Amino acid sequence: MATPLKRPAAAAICAFSTRLAKPLSVPFSSRSFSVLNRPPPNYEGHVPLTRTERLGLALGSGLLSFLDPRRADLIAAFGEATAQPYFIYNLRNRMLLDPIGRRILRDRPRLTSTSLDIPRLRALPSNTLGFAYAAWLDAEGVSPDTRSDVKYIDDAECAYVMQRYRECHDFYHALVGLPVFREGEVALKAFEFANTGLPMTGLAVFSALTLKSAEGRRFWDIYGPWAARNGALSGDVINVYWEEELETDVEGLRSRLGIEKPPDLRAIRKAAREARKREKEAAAMGGAQ
Repeated sequence: MATPLKRPAAAAICAFSTRLAKPLSVPFSSRSFSVLNRPPPNYEGHVPLTRTERLGLALGSGLLSFLDPRRADLIAAFGEATAQPYFIYNLRNRMLLDPIGRRILRDRPRLTSTSLDIPRLRALPSNTLGFAYAAWLDAEGVSPDTRSDVKYIDDAECAYVMQRYRECHDFYHALVGLPVFREGEVALKAFEFANTGLPMTGLAVFSALTLKSAEGRRFWDIYGPWAARNGALSGDVINVYWEEELETDVEGLRSRLGIEKPPDLRAIRKAAREARKREKEAAAMGGAQ
């Protein structure tokens, strides 16, 4: 079992001061080049962008993903376009300051249905993280193999950090029990924003303004405060080596991370639907009298 996750101490910050100076260097994307003289990629799949291209990608993908939060490709592009030069480096540095985070950066594991062996997870005891994760995948009808590869982050190590964040997203869902439909996604993104600071996740807070009235009330009254409190006060979820926690008691893991499980969103929505149904039936009976 992995050791408890903690925020970096001053001594650790000093120990890594040399490497942490990297964000102060000139970002790759700011070096002088044009679309006619594009430098070679820094890793497989990398697409170097000029500042103008990056700004256009951020504005276009941000607006369109706000209008249609179901477009995972646009959300991914917006996340990469806005993550540098500061935010993704900051998240990488928080991994460097944590012993588990450093191991993740060294090992660079990938989260796929093959590497996780989903059939084995389904056979684990029901109290384990692995079982909860597999059960969540089955209930929501999703797969860990659908995450697109990062291509617009210039630094190779930071590109992996973004890839890791992207592939860990479903574990966050399973850990707190939030579903994948829009209301649940907005709540989880708000939690991620408070925990990781990535601008793309903050877009979800604004997309809460587009929720239906009942959903919006639930977000501002219940799930928004939960996300802000737990995201800010819990350990860095990017530093969880999920592959090593699969047989961990899921309640114990939440406790170790300092994360409260939010109210069951599906149960709340079901109760609201039933209440509306009873009101309609009562109104119909009253009108017939």
